[in-house]
This record gives sequence, C-alpha cells and structure tokens, in this order.
Amino acid sequence: MSLSDSPTARQPEVTSPEVTRRPLARLSAAEAVLAELRGEIESGRVPVGSKLPAEAALAGRYGVSRSVVREALRSCAALGLTETHTGKGTFVVSGRVSGDLVLGRYSARDLTEARPHIEVPAAGLAALRRSEEDLATLKGIAADMAVEDEPAAWVALDATFHCLIARASGNRVFEGVVVDLRDALANQSETLNLVADRQRASDVEHRRIVAAIEAGSAELASAAMADHLAAVDEALGSLGAPRA
Repeated sequence: MSLSDSPTARQPEVTSPEVTRRPLARLSAAEAVLAELRGEIESGRVPVGSKLPAEAALAGRYGVSRSVVREALRSCAALGLTETHTGKGTFVVSGRVSGDLVLGRYSARDLTEARPHIEVPAAGLAALRRSEEDLATLKGIAADMAVEDEPAAWVALDATFHCLIARASGNRVFEGVVVDLRDALANQSETLNLVADRQRASDVEHRRIVAAIEAGSAELASAAMADHLAAVDEALGSLGAPRA
C-alpha cells in the first residue's frame, strides 16, 4: 500500500506549536528551513505518515519564498525523510536520514560508483583536447560560481561545469552519460550544500580542475577531478550515505 493510500496519510496537516514562527536569515534560508523541518521530523514532533503543510504555508511560517521552501523540500526527499505525491502533497516517510540519498532515477551510491570511471578520464582528455572556447567557458563558469550566492543558480552552474568538461573531452559517450546524470548531480550538490556546506570547497576544487585543463596536463586534470569526487564522497559519508 502506498503512503497516499494508508490511513496515516489521511491525518490532518501537522502544525507543531513548537515550531518557532520567526523569519529565517538566508544563511542560506533553504539550509535553515531544511534544518527546521529535519529537526521536527527526526524528533518525532512531525511523525511518519504526516502530511506537511503546503509550500505557501511553509513559506509564510518561515518568512521565505516558495522557491526556498521547494529547495528545502527537495533535500528532505533526497535525505529519504519525505515523499511528494503529485496532487496530494508531501508526506513524512521516515524519521531518520536514509542510508543513501534519493536522487530521482539514481542514488548517491549509483553516482559514487560510476563518476570516477567517467569524469576522471573525461577531465584528462579535456586537458588534451579542449578548445580555447571550451577553456574560456569553463573559466567563466568557475568564476561565476565563486561569487554566486543564490543556491539554485550555483547548483545549475555546477551541473553545467561537469557537462562542459565531458563535452570538452571529445568523447561522446562520456558527454552523453554526464548529460544524462545532470539532474541527479544537481540534486546531490543542492543537498550537500545545504547539509554539509560543500559549496565553497567545491569552488576551490573546480578552480584546480580548470587550471590543470588550461595547463594541458591530463595527469593533473584527472587527479584534480579524482580529488573533487573523493571530497564529495567524504561529504556523503558524513550524511550516513555509503562511500565507495
């Protein structure tokens, strides 16, 4: 039986009196909203089977935009705490973080196992085959990411960065695979930024990758990408997600 068909799914929306009705600073705002929701769920104040309030209601409660709420809810789902059923709402399905992030068609484990075999050699080939246009675009994206404070915009740039490296490799298989993974990569980055504060560390790692590609060193570019993926793996481990 699906959650939406179960008796617990018909419980009224939970409005816990213990939730503080104060505006949340965008430190990031989505990070603060996620922390509040996660705390309510993991403490049991919002029990498994409960339906969360609608996006507009949550936005009003926390004094943020609906886009911020959507960002937090996506990460709640990635952590395995909630599921959203179209036309029915978002329901709490677990009181603790999943052992593996849920990223649409793929999981964090899927990405962790596959990416080193795709993106590491792609970075090496990009160092040898990239055009001046490829390099200029990569440098521009890395520079934009370093000053981008809007989480959703940063995540979109991050996914584009990895797709462009695969394209610059000149290998259509690598490019096709990374493009196919784009949504899952973005979802994973979004969640890691909110929960493990990965954004600025990723900026530094991306600049190392670009510098190696600019230098034309396949060895350095491969190593820089491998280090970046290892850091992502480490962050996943801190969430309780499996490591390679």
